[in-house]
Amino acid sequence: MINARIIKIDNMHVSKEEIRKIGVDAAAIPWLSPKALFIAMKIENVGSCMANILKQEMLAKGGDVAVSRGTLNCSVESTDVLLMGTYSQYCKLIYKLDIHGGGFKEIAVEIKRVIEGLETGKPEYFECGKHKLPIGEKTYVMGILNVTPDSFSDGGKFLKLDSAVKRAIDMVENGADIIDVGGESTRPGYESVDILEEINRVVPVIEKITKEINVPVSVDTSKALVAEKAIMAGASIVNDVWGLQKDDNMAEVISKAGAGVVMMHNSYKKEYADIMGDIIRFLRRSIEIGEKAGIRRESMCIDPGIGFGKTLEHNLETMRRLKELNSLNLSVLIGTSRKSLIGNILELPVNERLEGTAATITLGIANGADIVRVHDVKEMVRVARMTDAMVRV
Repeated sequence: MINARIIKIDNMHVSKEEIRKIGVDAAAIPWLSPKALFIAMKIENVGSCMANILKQEMLAKGGDVAVSRGTLNCSVESTDVLLMGTYSQYCKLIYKLDIHGGGFKEIAVEIKRVIEGLETGKPEYFECGKHKLPIGEKTYVMGILNVTPDSFSDGGKFLKLDSAVKRAIDMVENGADIIDVGGESTRPGYESVDILEEINRVVPVIEKITKEINVPVSVDTSKALVAEKAIMAGASIVNDVWGLQKDDNMAEVISKAGAGVVMMHNSYKKEYADIMGDIIRFLRRSIEIGEKAGIRRESMCIDPGIGFGKTLEHNLETMRRLKELNSLNLSVLIGTSRKSLIGNILELPVNERLEGTAATITLGIANGADIVRVHDVKEMVRVARMTDAMVRV
């Protein structure tokens, strides 16, 4: 019986593997694989005249292009462009745009950056201080340790040093790969904490737990001085909810220490023309800041910022479109644990959001998350391991 089915090919590795399994001559794999990888790529804010030429060039290569109405007669100043074609067609387009020069060269560079990422993928490791976490082999579980009186889920539970240390040890025994220590709540409507108060909350805890456990410890802060003191106390990752864009000294502190960094998307606004477009623009800026300061890409991780500056609809859309972050070619962290995203859908209080959290963790891993930040470590370790068995090769 003839049996037709659709094969999902979303990177060059999968393309080569599917062609190899057919049994073709090995010499044909490099020639066929660029033709099997179909890519839909959005380019924002292209001038109408340039968009018309871009469209004609892509059509000439056998691909297709969608532009806004009014582009053809240039009655609109600019347009977003949706390119549709194979990897092979994009390579030919890049060559032709380079010949055009001028602004087309900038477009060519952008297209090349994205399609080359489909072959290179993410760094092999997430490097943070003395720790090197292989990326792609498993999902890492980051256990949340809030030493705050006002965090939305566990505020006040671990203010005492002994209870905080015990909590960290318990999470590691239950499978946590990273411990994230936070001294300032970032819940909606939070009040900023004085720098010295935040240091006094996190530094003693980090000093103590890094002597008791052998996993990376992260500090959840957007203040460079807090990060510096935490790193001196033993932290090897800075989890910055403002993605290096709030404190001008943060990137330099991280770079000098050789620490890892999690850069999260955040915003005071809740209106976006395209939520994933805004997230990626913001994170590209964070990456540029980090690279300029000397932070290596192997030490960078990105976070779309579920629950930060986003409505319920934005959060759901971000989870559905999480794979678009792959265009940045960095490891991805998601933090959905017990958040209002879950509470609003299931109409449940914070302490009854375990199953909802598990659903978001499963989808997040399937859509490319490498690290999940959670409160319920034991349960989410099980969820991650089961999901890994299904989605990781």
